[in-house]
Amino acid sequence: MSTIPAFGLGTFRLQGQAAVDSVRNGLELGYRAVDTAQIYGNEADVGEAIAASGVSRGELFLTTKIWVDNYAKDKLLPSLEESLAKLRTDYVDLTLIHWPAAGNGVSVEEFMTALADAQAKGLTRRIGISNFNIELTRQAIAAVGKDAIATNQIELSPYLQNRKLVDFLQTEGIHVTSYMTLAYGKVLGDPAIAAIARRRQAMPAQVVLAWALQLGYSVIPSSTKRENLASNLLAQTLRLSDEDMAQIAALERNGREVSPDSLAPQWD
Repeated sequence: MSTIPAFGLGTFRLQGQAAVDSVRNGLELGYRAVDTAQIYGNEADVGEAIAASGVSRGELFLTTKIWVDNYAKDKLLPSLEESLAKLRTDYVDLTLIHWPAAGNGVSVEEFMTALADAQAKGLTRRIGISNFNIELTRQAIAAVGKDAIATNQIELSPYLQNRKLVDFLQTEGIHVTSYMTLAYGKVLGDPAIAAIARRRQAMPAQVVLAWALQLGYSVIPSSTKRENLASNLLAQTLRLSDEDMAQIAALERNGREVSPDSLAPQWD
């Protein structure tokens, strides 16, 4: 099984030419993992950028996420086939259930089984979940087995460290993917982050991304600026000391940025 790349390019909130340009720049700079979703409305833009890049499909790791409207077993596969057409590919490397959306009338067992069916049919290499709490992750495991769940993609930043959920996932052997790692940029102005950045002669974003990478998480930062895309990549070679890591650990403040009413679970 292909492991999930530690570093990827996020495309949340990017549409049209901004999405095309960001993905094109990312691929030129050496990114090989790209994260999108049906609800982002940019799968076709991502597909366009990839097609124009000349990068071979086998070098890429593409992730998309099934939107809530498509969770029912008769809708999930057709919706994924539509995503593949937009992305101009025969398969994605990873498909996630975007939100648990407990109130929408489709059980965890139904959509996880449908997702496993999509995998069996070769539409996706791996499957996983996003924004699931411990209880819902347990339900997903009950449906398809923990070995089938490649990752839980969750909001995770120095201000929202999600330790209880992370501990559970790591105990179960489910990989953690961090999104919103920079908390919409809020953590970049943090005095503790700034001090570490000065000490390491690094950018604040590099420090935060390096922190997440050192904890074993995958990260998928996005940017419309080529220089930021290039700068973010350098986080992979930045090593933080135990003291640096402890200082960032102390920044926890339950600073959640994303929790849509009808979609989010009861957070742990």
